[in-house]
Amino acid sequence: MKPLLLIGFSLVAALGCSSWEDTSDGVAGQGGSSGMPGSGGSGNACSLPEFAARPLPRGLHAVGNQLQDVAGAPVLLHGVNRSGSEYACINGQGFFDGPTDDAAIRAMLTWNVNAVRIPLNESCWLGINKAPPTFSGQAYKDAIKSFASRLEGFGLVPVLELHWAAPGDLSASKLFPMPNADHSPSFWRDVASTFVDDDGVVFELYNEPFPHNNQNTEAAWQCWRDGCTHPQIKWGQTVAFESYEAAGMQELVSAVREVGAKQLILLGGVQYSNSVSRWLEYAPQDPLANLAAAWHVYNFNRCSNATCWSNEPGVVSAQVPLLATEIGQDDCQATMVNPLMQFLDEHQSSYLAWWWNTSPGDCAPAMSDNHGAGPPLSLITDYRCPMPKSAFGQAIYDHLTELP
Repeated sequence: MKPLLLIGFSLVAALGCSSWEDTSDGVAGQGGSSGMPGSGGSGNACSLPEFAARPLPRGLHAVGNQLQDVAGAPVLLHGVNRSGSEYACINGQGFFDGPTDDAAIRAMLTWNVNAVRIPLNESCWLGINKAPPTFSGQAYKDAIKSFASRLEGFGLVPVLELHWAAPGDLSASKLFPMPNADHSPSFWRDVASTFVDDDGVVFELYNEPFPHNNQNTEAAWQCWRDGCTHPQIKWGQTVAFESYEAAGMQELVSAVREVGAKQLILLGGVQYSNSVSRWLEYAPQDPLANLAAAWHVYNFNRCSNATCWSNEPGVVSAQVPLLATEIGQDDCQATMVNPLMQFLDEHQSSYLAWWWNTSPGDCAPAMSDNHGAGPPLSLITDYRCPMPKSAFGQAIYDHLTELP
């Protein structure tokens, strides 16, 4: 199995970006690191029916294994990941990849979504470690706040998550095994302070932890919760990550709460958030008891079959809310995501598909040695008229639009 690192890293290098101008922040998406243009969009009339925007469910919180809003009504989140804000800024290409204005958000309503996950970059948010000044610090924060506000205006819950972070003086340009003690607690104190009065957002503290060389061991889970001196990681003969001080989920939960932020906090487990086998045992302490489990699942993951789903996420979802904040299938088919969504529906769990981005050309399955990298995970062909790009995209569209 290719590590899910590629979904956040090599995928960016492999895919092009849209040439649409984002008039909401005045910066155009200028292409990924490959410089290939995305499919963009023609702006022609779209035949997809638009679902009416719902009222924003505010004050989401955990009650047993259920999410409820401030009025006590149960809530399930169904949505997509809007990738770009984790990599465009650090590459000096803008704040986003493609448009995030009202028209682009309105197009999302044609898929009947009620949540959008926004990946964040630690270096860009904090304005450190060679992040381009034009697209980092306060400018980056303002762009994220503006996008989140626009989503809320259409009744969509923004899920803010730390996607790329890096220790020391390194730029956050890829996924590290764990958040770092140098900057990640400060990042979350700042994000939580920025959104402390916004009860419409949700926080996911780290995208895909894979401590201790992607193991599902006691040592990995202890590092996940409590932090550790993370050992050097080699992939073959190549040093992929030098040793560094990792921040654990307990420290990050405390960082959010100590500034007075009360928002729902999501925590993905180990093995790129695909394993939640010991989540209940190692869950951090939260004075507000407002934690939920995040889970990522793709067709190339270990836990990608019904038996594992019942034994791991199924067990977790019986005790705490479960949100599958990334689901995807990189062979252009839907043989896994269809039963997966049925499983999640049966367990009253939320899910968001990866990713609401375009890519050039027709859908082509990922190679067996490069899972997670390439166009197969693009859901749509166009940001303004988001037709499904593949059987995978069609399955997500069909299922979401059949939900109440």
